[in-house]
Amino acid sequence: MPFWIIGNVVFAMGLVVSLLVYSIMPVGSILLLFFFLWIYLLAILGFGLLVSNYCSSQQQAMLVMFYFMMVFILMGGLLTSIEGMPGWAKVITAINPVTYMIEVVRMVILKGSGLSDVLPQLAKVTAFALILNIWAIWSYRKVS
Repeated sequence: MPFWIIGNVVFAMGLVVSLLVYSIMPVGSILLLFFFLWIYLLAILGFGLLVSNYCSSQQQAMLVMFYFMMVFILMGGLLTSIEGMPGWAKVITAINPVTYMIEVVRMVILKGSGLSDVLPQLAKVTAFALILNIWAIWSYRKVS
């Protein structure tokens, strides 16, 4: 729960900075952004729990998460165009939850898209959240 709350606070601060510093006012619904963010954070937290289940130390878990987050961010479509990526890279972006978050933020903030426009991305991120959290619960083993 604390990481979910921190994610919400950081996202809200980013929206405030974009408004105050860059004068970017979201065209679409801020509530839709936060609703998608809530599902997205559940998916990312499920992935973090899954990694921590398979790692034997905190340092190993941090290094593995650093590796995956770098790949997620670099292949998410924020810094590089997905259309310009080779076919194998497009496959990786399809299984990258960050890709869908970036798409939805762009769609809602810049285009004013509504819930019906972001339903495909919402369905995919919800599937990520369910699969990763169920897998994390299934793979959890208590160690004393």
